[in-house]
Amino acid sequence: MSTNISSGATESASQLEKRVTLFVALGIILAPLNSTMIAVALPDIVDDFSVSLTDAGWLITGYLIAMASIQPLAGKIGDRFGRRRLILGSIIGFGVASVIAATAPNFPILLASRLLQALTIAAVLPNGSALVRAAVPAARRAQGFGMIGAVAGVSAASGPPLGGLLVELAGWRAIFLVNLPIVIPLLYVGWRWLPRLETTKRGDDGFDIAGAIWLPFILIAGASLLIFGLKGDSIDGAVVVIWAIVVAFGFAGFLVFESRHPDPVFQPRFFLVRPFSAASSGVALSNMAMYMMLISVPLLLTQRDGVSKLEIGLVLTALSVGSAGLAPIGGRLSDRIGRRTPVVIGMLLLTVGSFVLLIGGAEIPTPNLVVALLIAGVGLGLSVSSMQASAVESVPSEHAGVVSGIYSTNRYLGSIVGSAIIAGVLSGSDTATGGFDNLFMIIAIASVGSVLVSFGLNSRQKPGTVG
Repeated sequence: MSTNISSGATESASQLEKRVTLFVALGIILAPLNSTMIAVALPDIVDDFSVSLTDAGWLITGYLIAMASIQPLAGKIGDRFGRRRLILGSIIGFGVASVIAATAPNFPILLASRLLQALTIAAVLPNGSALVRAAVPAARRAQGFGMIGAVAGVSAASGPPLGGLLVELAGWRAIFLVNLPIVIPLLYVGWRWLPRLETTKRGDDGFDIAGAIWLPFILIAGASLLIFGLKGDSIDGAVVVIWAIVVAFGFAGFLVFESRHPDPVFQPRFFLVRPFSAASSGVALSNMAMYMMLISVPLLLTQRDGVSKLEIGLVLTALSVGSAGLAPIGGRLSDRIGRRTPVVIGMLLLTVGSFVLLIGGAEIPTPNLVVALLIAGVGLGLSVSSMQASAVESVPSEHAGVVSGIYSTNRYLGSIVGSAIIAGVLSGSDTATGGFDNLFMIIAIASVGSVLVSFGLNSRQKPGTVG
């Protein structure tokens, strides 16, 4: 299927490019903001509903799993049937889910509303990326993704400080109501600005319903394995081994099934294209490191006397300042000198920031913590647009939605693994701060891995070869 953007005879291509890029950037705010804003609210939610920290952690892990699971399917739906109505309907659904979460009378309803938030907003990410590819010329595409990456980085890193302020002033329910002032104007702007897509061809093959169901089960099983397996004393070792074998065979079976399906939700063959594979691996590892920083740092600082939620949030702004400030610059560099160099430099800086954390350990002074987050944020900002541009350009345009969905799924897989590791390591620790040294070691390992895979990107972008 291919799609053409029809925007009306009086609208220039330049206007369309700017409007699509701006709308997508604004729409993407909601997903990362809501994935991190809840971190500082978890202690209050635990107290209100009398649940364990592990149970409350599923408000984060479940959200990420739902986001990762639905995006390839949402991208495929957009490829086949158009993106405008899907995006607008998803934003409406997200607003409804936010209201339900803010008024939830018990923990199960709160968890269900979080999953609904993820399932609805997930459609915006792959279809928004596909719209940017269609509307923005290749010579400026990385700049467009750089703007989107800057907004997403600021959104993710602003979640904890904003959440801390809201919880201090109005309680944890306010972190869901704050979505409404974003959703309502976004719907109006989207209705006015989003182009209508002309579907020139619809796939004749049946939808991959089995794959769409299989993927979340594998992700849930894998995340649960990490959480409970890392606790050590909460589950028998033999059960963990059997569980791991089942997950491994389930994932292998999923890949075989998808490779044979005529129209799969998840395309294993895309990973045979080196730039896509490198970009997907890089974003998974770097997002794992970033997300573990965003979640572990607030949890660490809450163990220190006299540190308020608002102060914790302000510390995390160092990550967003670096990321937001460098993302547009990274995009321009990528368009000028190629995709690989900004990513390699960015991942090296992420690694430097990770090692500052590792050397400081659980007792790291707050100034050193701020420096580590700032350096890591600069690295993420430099690399984010180059990785995304490389991924979406590595395959033919008719697969833009589904390839954006798979790329975004890999981003969220990194977050899922990171949040599951945090829950497992901290739950299994004997002391309040004992697990953070291990977490900082894992962050450093993930950062080094992101450097290594980034060398797989092309220096200059080449057309994809997947048909």
